[in-house]
Order: sequence, then structure tokens, then C-alpha cells
Amino acid sequence: MSIGPRKMEIKRTTIYSRQELTRLLHPASVAVIGASTRAGSFGERVMFNLRHYGGRYYPVNGRYQTIGEHKCYANVRDLPEVVDCAVITAAREAVEEIVLDCAKMGVGGAIIFASGYSETGKEDRIAQQLRLAAIAQETGMRIVGPNCIGVVNAQLDSRITFMDITPIPQPTKHAVGIISQSGALGMALAQGVVRGHSVSHVFTSGNSCDVDMADYVSYLADDPACASIACVFEGMSTPERLLMAAEKAWNANKPLAIFKMASGEQGARAAMSHTGSLAGSHESYRAVFRKAGAVMVDDFEALLETAAFFAKAPAPKAAGAAVVAASGGAAIMAADRAEQHGVPMPQPTDSVREILESRIPEFGSSRNPCDVTAQILADPESLGICAGALLSDPQYGILVSPMTYGSAAGATRPMVFNELAKQHGKMAAVVWQTEWQDGPGVVDAGQADRLALFRSMNACFSTLAAWQWREDKRQAGPQIVPASDPALVAKAHALIAASGGRTLTEREAKEVLALYDIPVVGETLAGSEDEAVNAAARLGYPVVLKVESPDLPHKTEAGVIRLNLRSADEVRAGYQAVMANAAKVEPPPAINGVLVQPMVPQGVEMVVGATNDPLFGPMIVVGLGGILVEVLKDTALAPAPVTPSEAMGMLRSLKGVKLLEGFRGMAAVDMDALAGVISRVSRFVADHRDSVAELDVNPLICAGDRITAVDALIVPIGVTGGH
Repeated sequence: MSIGPRKMEIKRTTIYSRQELTRLLHPASVAVIGASTRAGSFGERVMFNLRHYGGRYYPVNGRYQTIGEHKCYANVRDLPEVVDCAVITAAREAVEEIVLDCAKMGVGGAIIFASGYSETGKEDRIAQQLRLAAIAQETGMRIVGPNCIGVVNAQLDSRITFMDITPIPQPTKHAVGIISQSGALGMALAQGVVRGHSVSHVFTSGNSCDVDMADYVSYLADDPACASIACVFEGMSTPERLLMAAEKAWNANKPLAIFKMASGEQGARAAMSHTGSLAGSHESYRAVFRKAGAVMVDDFEALLETAAFFAKAPAPKAAGAAVVAASGGAAIMAADRAEQHGVPMPQPTDSVREILESRIPEFGSSRNPCDVTAQILADPESLGICAGALLSDPQYGILVSPMTYGSAAGATRPMVFNELAKQHGKMAAVVWQTEWQDGPGVVDAGQADRLALFRSMNACFSTLAAWQWREDKRQAGPQIVPASDPALVAKAHALIAASGGRTLTEREAKEVLALYDIPVVGETLAGSEDEAVNAAARLGYPVVLKVESPDLPHKTEAGVIRLNLRSADEVRAGYQAVMANAAKVEPPPAINGVLVQPMVPQGVEMVVGATNDPLFGPMIVVGLGGILVEVLKDTALAPAPVTPSEAMGMLRSLKGVKLLEGFRGMAAVDMDALAGVISRVSRFVADHRDSVAELDVNPLICAGDRITAVDALIVPIGVTGGH
């Protein structure tokens, strides 16, 4: 077999199905190429790890007649059968020939441990990896690696890895499938089995010359052995394929939890708009994964716990959480985290409170959070009675109980909560706050059917918020933004093209946006003081003056804006001042004149913008606007276009949403109308993804049902510049 030279890497646009990967990842037979008796060698370690494997495995190494009780074969061609999976433990220099032999024999897939390929950055090593990719593409033999740590399938007890890994028991119905670009981190997560978590697979990807993270997610989405997927992700050249796999998991109702590494924004490109500096690549990843229904996890330490929760949890019956604790301090901590993550903690109904008051001493609390105090030591049944009463309350979808002290007496409590949760068709969670991490009861809690174990209050309530968010998303159904009228798109495109490739002026940008029913402030372009005074008289005082120049995208910084001018004399003075400041700018900007606009009354200032992400296309950004947008960075990001309901969700996620709802006497903003404007802006940037690089509508002044864009910036693709 001959594989021709590759001019460049071919990027796949599809994901492998479970059927295409079954021989590789669920093999009935395995060949260990490079099997050895030398202690500590990869070949020796893999043979040792396969000793409990449920299929057939064959050592391959011409130096041995036998290895242990196994006949050793000189070459893969000599094996008594065509194996499903070949694990190649040989050095890099020998790998390509072995891979070709395997492909010729029809082996289902290969796993390559050897390193020293593209990760070195050397051209010849990159070429070697590309040749492996070419073999996979042209023969259909799937390849994991190179530079990988291996894969584990707990169903078969196949530990195709050289690591001395913790034994993984047979998976339960609540098992988690683990996927990790980092082999060490993936295997580290799998050690959660010692705390009672169930794991079905551990898939590591290494350099991913062929099979990668997206393919693993696709495989597990259709694998009944796991109930949820935990993914440690750094990045990939075709992330849209991972989105395809995430959508596949969503359609299969297989919860996918992702911890995204490499969250720093160093090296981000300069942007001309405020929006461009807010929408970094990490935020884009988070936004598109959420769009696909994946649950994003901020901390690696919480990933397995989050995935394990979703593997057990039914759909929430209610959004509220009830907290029952024997420690007042722990109860307060729970309430703090619930508020932080937006998890409601309503007070119990009168009938439930009566039960609580009958078992809780007066120095405790029958409110939510419920403090049963240390009296449970004298009245052990009281905790279960109180917990059962709270779970019977229809306001609560889950019971949370902090475990503050590890002891034999407390070891039975989690199982009491588990049985009560099953009885009421709900969930329970124990927050393991004691430093005795493997204390009494921890394994039973991890193994329970309807009880989730968390090591921190923050991870617990973050997961509960995601639980309700995911259910709301499923109930909302597919979100589809209707296509725009082609004639409208063509007219807007013509106006953008008329700029000749430069940044559109505010007036030009607002003319384009008005086509999409974006409410914009009116204006007159004045070429002299007299024209400005006459325009102000027509528009009505007070007015605003702004120098119009394609070379001054940020007018505030340049000092070329004057606000709230109330007379002809003020307009003349303002005109002179803004023109003088414009003349100070170097290099001298091209000036079209001065815009005269009516002064829009005060309201909540918002920013609605967009960037054209190089990986994901147009992304819409919403946040508190004005000059403080980059300081506050209270923003929400989503792939464009968004529906009005999705836009509403973005607004609700802002920390400053209370300003929109009416704060300290301010009139509430018509958020439905604002969400509609955001949706229309997103439709515009989606329609013009091939011509618009950045967009800023800042500020968008909102007061009641009056929503007005008073400034706008459109940067065509190809324009360069910065703040």
C-alpha cells in the first residue's frame, strides 16, 4: 500500500458515528504491538493492564516466542484473526510501517502512544503525523493519537493504556463517560470511582491525527453504557465539529458537561469596537457550547461531580431548592451560594412548616435554609422527618444537605435523603464539607441513585442552576430566527459596500440599521455654525453635536461630542469646541461636518454589538453600555442570530438586570421590546457575516418602551485599527 505525499492537512467537516468507531473503542480483540517482558516498558504495562480484559488479546513482537501464557506473534500479519484494535507501543520511527501493515490487514483501528510528532513544531515531525492522518483517511482505519495515553472501556475492562490506573468497576446505569485532551487529567477524573462515582469510559485524544474529541462525544452520545459525558477540552482546529457532536448529544438527551481550559485572552487581536475587546475566544467557546446545550463548568474539580449529577437527575419538578442542615453556618453558606447562582430558595408552605416546628428546637430554624441543630444527635429521626417534609413541598425540586463533620453517626444520613428523594421523584445532594474526604458514608453517597455528592457549595449550586437552565432550554424547543427578506439584505449590503471598505460613519451605520427596524435617533449634518444653529432650531432643544469622521470611530475619547446644548449660543460654542478638538487629532482626520441630534432623555444605557469570530462566525454581545462597558464587562454573548426569547435570556443573565427591571424609582424598561431589538441586530450581523467584521450600537438608551440607538459603528471586513 502506498500513501502519496500530502500537500497540507485536510480538515474534516464531519464526525464519526458510533458504528465507525466500535471496533476501535469496543473491541472484541486487541493486538499489543511491541509487547514486552521488560518491566516498566509500554508493551509490558499494556499487557499487564489487559489481564482482566473480556476479549481476546495477542502480544506481537518478533523477539519473543511467548509472553507469559500467551503465544507471541512476529507480525500483525501472523495473527490468527484480524483484530479490531491494535495498540502500538513501538518507538516513533517504527510506527508508520506498523500502521500501514495494520491497514493492509483490515484492522479496525490503532492506538499510538509514541510522541515527538506535531507537538514538537518541527516540519518533518508534522509531516510524519500528516502521513498517519492520510492513512486513516484513505483506508478507513481509525487512529487514536499519536502522543496519547490510551483508552479505557469499563464494560470490557479493557485498559488500553500504559498507566498504572485505578481499577474501574463495571459501570452502573448512572455512569459517566470521560473524554479528555489531557490524558493525565482524564485518568485523574476516573479515580473518582474510589468515591463511589461510576465511569463507563475514559477516552484520551493526544495529537488527534484522526479520532478527536468531537468523535468521542459522537460515540458516547449513542452509547447506552453512559448516562452523561464529562469533557476536558482545550481547543481544536475545527471546533464546529465538536458543536455538531454536542448537538448530537443534546438530541439524544445525553447531558454533556465541558471544562474549557486555556481561558486566558493573551494575544487577542486588536479591535476597533468596544464589542471586539469584550468577545474573547474563551467566551465565544462558552457561548456556542451553551447554544448547543452543553453545560459549561468553570472548575476542573467540579467537572466529574457535575456530570455525575446529570447522570442521575431526572428533569426538575420545581426550580426551588430546600436546604436542611445541622449547622447554622453551613445553612448560611448554602443560602449565599444559592443567591449567587440564582437558585430560588422559597419558604416552606404552612403545612410543611408545622412539621418542621414540631421537630426543631426553638434555637433552630424552620425556615429555608432549615437548621435542625445538633439536637439531631438526641433525636436522629428528626432529620429524616424534616427532609421528607421539605421534599413533599411542590416548591422544591431538590433537597441540599451540607455534611460538615465526618462520623459514623452521620454516615447513614445521605442514604436517608436518597430514599426520600426516590420516594418523591426528586433529587437530593450532599455537600461534603468535611476535610475527611474519604470519611464514613462518602462511597455510599457517590453510589446512590438519587443523591449527588459535591465537594463544594459553589459547585453544588452552580450545577443546580445549570440543571434548571438545561430543562428550560429543552422545554423551549428549537429556537429559529426567520430569514430576512432578500431585498432588505441586498439594500443593506449596498449601503455597506458604498463605504468603499472603510469604517462606516455613525450616520451611515444608523441608516443601515434602520432598515432592520432598529430605532435610531434622527439627525442633520451641518457644515457650519449657522447650519448647526438652524438644524437645532428645527429639531428642538436640547441638542447634541458630534463631529462626523470615518477616522474617529470613538468620538468620546477624541473630545468631539457636546451634549445637552440648550441655546443657539451654546450650539455655536459647542461647534467651535468639537471642531477645535478634531483639529488636534493626528493624523488629521477627514471631516464630513457636525451631526446635530435631539438630546435623548436619560435612561439605562445598553450596548448591543457583534464580532465576526474567526472560528464561529458572528457573535452578538449585550451588556450595560456607555463609556463604562469595558470597565464593568457585565455582558452576555451568543452566536447570532438569536430569537427574542434567547435575547431575553441574555438580558436576564446580566448582573445589572435590576436596572432594567426598575431600580430605586427608575421606570422599568420594556424588556420584550429591548429583546426584539437585540434579535433584529443579531439578524443583521448574521445576514452580513461576509462583509461586517464588527458592530457597536452604544449606547442604546432605554427608558420604558422608548429604546433609541444614539450612536453606532460598523466595521467592514478588512478594516484595521484599534482603540
